[in-house]
Amino acid sequence: MAKQFVDVTNDVAFRKIFGNENKTLIIISFLNAVLKFEGDRRIKEVTIVNPYQLPRIAGEKASIVDVRAVDMRGRQFIVEMQVASKEGFGKRVQYYTCRDYSLQIDRGEQYPQLKPTHFVGILDFNFFKGEHYLSHHIIAEKETQEHKLKDIQFSFIELKKFDKKVDELETLVEKWIFFIKNVEEEDEIPANIDDEGLREAYKDANKHSWTKEEIKNYDNASMAEQDARGRVALAEKEAKKKGKVEGKVEEKEEAVERGWREGFSPEIISKITGLSIEEVKKIIEQLEQENK
Repeated sequence: MAKQFVDVTNDVAFRKIFGNENKTLIIISFLNAVLKFEGDRRIKEVTIVNPYQLPRIAGEKASIVDVRAVDMRGRQFIVEMQVASKEGFGKRVQYYTCRDYSLQIDRGEQYPQLKPTHFVGILDFNFFKGEHYLSHHIIAEKETQEHKLKDIQFSFIELKKFDKKVDELETLVEKWIFFIKNVEEEDEIPANIDDEGLREAYKDANKHSWTKEEIKNYDNASMAEQDARGRVALAEKEAKKKGKVEGKVEEKEEAVERGWREGFSPEIISKITGLSIEEVKKIIEQLEQENK
């Protein structure tokens, strides 16, 4: 039986759902739940800064990797789906969050005009220690924990740490995380989903509501992601293979050194290590040079 819902971690699906300019109640519901905005801090309206763009050809990565929104107060929100651990990920997140914060103004005297910038990362890999699947990071004084510098904050959802079943979901943020991680395996919208924004997200994740062009580009993004994972797996395999070879060479070189220090002849060391006499003699020459 064909699956009814898409994989939300797919680039195209992620931006179609969270970057929908015509259904901003989806991103509003998600952000209010994850950032725990209550009362007058709740987001009421947002403008999507960069609506999703489709990859043009099979194998091409979609052109924008995150969804950015600005609410009525001018607060900025960066929501990114990251499906593979990248070297320097933490530094990159800090760099462009701070960059977006600073780009709000042109001159130093305009500092009071700066509005808070919140980064929300949805990670399909473990990045932090501990079992918490949702973490919030702020700038706080080391000794007193005073939180005076409030404008730049980070929140992360680590999908691999979330293992609740559909009938165990209680809070709205749990229902959102379940949706992102597991919707592809569902046959229908769960009965316990009563939030309007989340229900709309389920509807947008239903393949039957997609055009043929969107489905094609969704498949293109999936193929590109699979190719990328394949390249990573191959690189890791080759690195392990190279490491084993280098390890064996080092072991044999150490065996030659031990034999040389015991006074064994190159011929005997050759028989012990499996190296040729020429190779043994070359290593011994290097050892003699180093020990002069």
